[in-house]
Amino acid sequence: MDERFWQDRWKNNRIGFHKMEANPLLVRNFSALKLAAGARVFVPLCGKSLDVHWLLGQGYRMAGAELSRIAVEQLFVELGVTPRVTEAGSTTRFEADGIVVFQGSLFELTPEVLGPVDAVYDRAALVALPEAMRTQYAQHLMELTGRAPQLLVCFEYDQACMDGPPFSVEESEVRRRYQQEYALRLLERVSGEMLKGICPSTEAVWILEPGARE
Repeated sequence: MDERFWQDRWKNNRIGFHKMEANPLLVRNFSALKLAAGARVFVPLCGKSLDVHWLLGQGYRMAGAELSRIAVEQLFVELGVTPRVTEAGSTTRFEADGIVVFQGSLFELTPEVLGPVDAVYDRAALVALPEAMRTQYAQHLMELTGRAPQLLVCFEYDQACMDGPPFSVEESEVRRRYQQEYALRLLERVSGEMLKGICPSTEAVWILEPGARE
């Protein structure tokens, strides 16, 4: 999978992954991060998700990264604000009160350009990438955010049932990628959506806390 895949999905409005409400798993579990009011939350591959609206509505500041300019522009239109647009390294920075989104490749975003964040909410990034890219992504995300705590949501399903994205990311993989840097805690595992109408899935919600490791 390459960047053109996602660019084409947005260009052709093939965005069945976009939900018309904030994710209930986010709403139920975000408090587990125990963030202070006004904390800055990073959302990789944020698209125009209504999760962004929810985070802002809860009083958090939000930083996002998104490949598609179409998605970023639609996000700000739907938020009802006009962003300030500037160049930021290899990305384009869209900024308004409480929110900044870096449009471009996540892998070209640097800690200096992103700035400090207090937590990461990963609902659609790790599961969007094939396995080879997930290795690069997990390491880059930790370096990019200074190993900030994460709320991570993964799909689990029989990968033989369908080809991703979203891809199945089992507990063993979460532990393999993150347990050397974080203490991992499974918050809940629930019956998920029928992916592409053919494949039953489970969603697992993890909190990744820096410090003590398993």
